[in-house]
Amino acid sequence: MKEATFQAHAGVESPTVEEIRAHFPALERKHGGHAVAYFDGPGGTQVPRAVVEAVADYLYHHNANTHWAYPASAETDAILEHARRTFADFLNAAPTEIVFGANMTTLTFHLSRALGRSRLKAGDEIVVTELDHHANVGPWQALVGERGVVVRVAKMSPETGLLDWEDFESLLNERTKLVAVGAASNALGTITDVRRATVAAHGVGALSFVDAVHYAPHQLVDVRALGCDFLACSAYKFCGPHVGVLYGKQELLESLNFPKLAPAPDNAPERAETGTLNHEGIAGAAAAVNFFASLAPSAAAANDSRRERLRASFATLHSRGAVLTKRLWQGLREIEGVRLYGPPPDAPRTPTVAFTVAGVPSSVVAEELAARGLFLSHGDFYAATVIERLKLGDEGLVRAGCACYTTPEEVERLIRGVAAIARGA
Repeated sequence: MKEATFQAHAGVESPTVEEIRAHFPALERKHGGHAVAYFDGPGGTQVPRAVVEAVADYLYHHNANTHWAYPASAETDAILEHARRTFADFLNAAPTEIVFGANMTTLTFHLSRALGRSRLKAGDEIVVTELDHHANVGPWQALVGERGVVVRVAKMSPETGLLDWEDFESLLNERTKLVAVGAASNALGTITDVRRATVAAHGVGALSFVDAVHYAPHQLVDVRALGCDFLACSAYKFCGPHVGVLYGKQELLESLNFPKLAPAPDNAPERAETGTLNHEGIAGAAAAVNFFASLAPSAAAANDSRRERLRASFATLHSRGAVLTKRLWQGLREIEGVRLYGPPPDAPRTPTVAFTVAGVPSSVVAEELAARGLFLSHGDFYAATVIERLKLGDEGLVRAGCACYTTPEEVERLIRGVAAIARGA
């Protein structure tokens, strides 16, 4: 499999946004006479050509099942192993700690059942938070009926969009067996200090699970630095196909009783996977990681490891995203009738801005923006508790997310579009 490459001009330290955009055919789309600006990244980003080519290359030339004695099968094995090494670099893990699945939700349900079968009994407690996407709530709540565990929910502050640490820490005790925390809120953009949560969990002898779906596209994950026991993310949030990835400490993956068909492999990570995987999607997901590595400044890219290239690339993209977020926040804040939610741009956050327009349902705001070629999402984004705590009803929020291909001009278009809607209201 070929790794994604980026041909930078001589002397250019980092690719420009325009150069990055040239890799994304979707950005050529027009709607109603307008060039489409994709602000729907928190729900799923667009993909570069290198990702589509990796998927097509697998299906055209290597399509087979695994572990059989003919070339296409051996090539599939090699492609999956390459993908594990790639995601090990992405997460700072070992290849034997990388599990693939349909998506984060499916993987989390699978892990919850394995933990329930292996380590949990009636009366044990699991702590989640009000900031969490319900993919990091529902799988643990299912164990209430299946295993008799108790789920405790740590509060968020509706005023700030931050986790209430005092309430969180008050819930931990000797009965706590798992702490499951989202690294970033997909609704508000809040980044939570999961290292602090992990240390607190381990302090009472509990395991820690991190939902990094909304975090991984914007901050380079380091499972060693976080100290977590498990972490899940989804490749389609960072320019890949619809594939889920689960990190688990190897000794835990090898010890848990995962639901499997017999005979099941004993080795990690395959013992944590079920059925035939989405091989082509996994090939594309690895290509997405390599695409981000290829965006590293040219001075750093030549001799550095993939992990170091990813670090340099994410640092550049984070700085650009922070500038866009600050401008979007300030521009929306100046519009009469617009209300912003979550932490301000100078707080730890992702480039995701949530807002409402007084007198205009969020669905209508999204529809009118779409007519202007501005594609945004609205609703509760499966972060239903956040919307409930903000008392926003069924319409929820409007959510705008900046991605690696978002331009300052698109941000200005969005501000003008929201202003026009607010004036009409």
